[in-house]
Amino acid sequence: MAQPLKDILVLDFSTLLPGPMATLMLAEAGAEVVKFERPVTGEDARHTDPKIEGESIGFAVLNQGKRSVAIDLKAQDTMDVLRPLLEKADVLVEQFRPGVMERLGLGYEAVRAINPALIYCSITGYGQTGPKALAAGHDLNYVGDAGILSLSSGTEDSPTMPFGLVADIGGGTYPAVVNILLALIARQQSGQGTHLDIAMAEGAFTFAYWAHAQGVVAGQDIQNGGSRVTGGLARYRLYTAADGRKIAVGAIEEKFWQAFCDVIDQPQDLRDDLSDPETCAAEVARRLGREPSTHWGPLLVAADCCCSVVKTPAEAARDPHFNARGVFDRKLSIAGQQAPSLPLPIAAEFRSSAGETGRASPLGKDNIRYGAKSP
Repeated sequence: MAQPLKDILVLDFSTLLPGPMATLMLAEAGAEVVKFERPVTGEDARHTDPKIEGESIGFAVLNQGKRSVAIDLKAQDTMDVLRPLLEKADVLVEQFRPGVMERLGLGYEAVRAINPALIYCSITGYGQTGPKALAAGHDLNYVGDAGILSLSSGTEDSPTMPFGLVADIGGGTYPAVVNILLALIARQQSGQGTHLDIAMAEGAFTFAYWAHAQGVVAGQDIQNGGSRVTGGLARYRLYTAADGRKIAVGAIEEKFWQAFCDVIDQPQDLRDDLSDPETCAAEVARRLGREPSTHWGPLLVAADCCCSVVKTPAEAARDPHFNARGVFDRKLSIAGQQAPSLPLPIAAEFRSSAGETGRASPLGKDNIRYGAKSP
């Protein structure tokens, strides 16, 4: 099957995570992605640790399969290079604060005058308009402003950080990709492009839909760690085994909860976690803490009760299930060394051959190809 985006040209002015991951997904589906970076140093992510022989692993993971053009966006001759690309591009992705692209002469209205069919995607923390449009922020601020951080933030003495970059990826990358694809379909009918205003803080709301229903619509007070899916019940929590490994107990349904309680021999009078969740949870913790995870793991698998030993990322990459499905089959070359590529949620039939090895282009490698001066 032909890759669905094989004839799509994407101009990528984004940096760090949300935009680069979005354009990585587009590239994986066949789009030609041209990444623009500052001369000499490139974007900041090129210098992040860890590295292999000086090449950033994180940068390589997010930017494989893209062209690299090193260009000074403030230089007087920049538009001479960019105009031919803007005239034929399908998508532009940028991640500057509102107003920056306008000052560079690359704002939506200016670009639209060159190519009315261009889909122009802006990814920012708070959107292009509103009182906080120009405010600085990072993922932690966005999930804090969206109310998500308050739902499960640990104790006063030991606040818990989010496990991942929910707003950057879930509020930035995914909405950008979804709306770019929708805009491409809409353009087939109208012939016109559009300006997509992606706000990471707003995209984060969907990750706590239940909190919207409970806290916004129903007007109920939601306690930190007090809901069904944030530790309010004994049946949906993390516990610690005797060897320090974590056990993920996700036995929400009664049949799974009872099966789990049978595995750990939880007394019948301490299984009602609806009426007394803390007493119930304390007994679960005591029982799980008596044996190592190597004892509990096989028993929980056999019981099939939505409970499991928490894996590290390295263990997950070796998991027989994921390997049987080829999740880590795709390879990435970093400084000449092969490593597994980042698994992406794109169907295999839409991607390039799994046998191909991806790599991130050296800074400015494609300058001549796209009419820019040699770096």
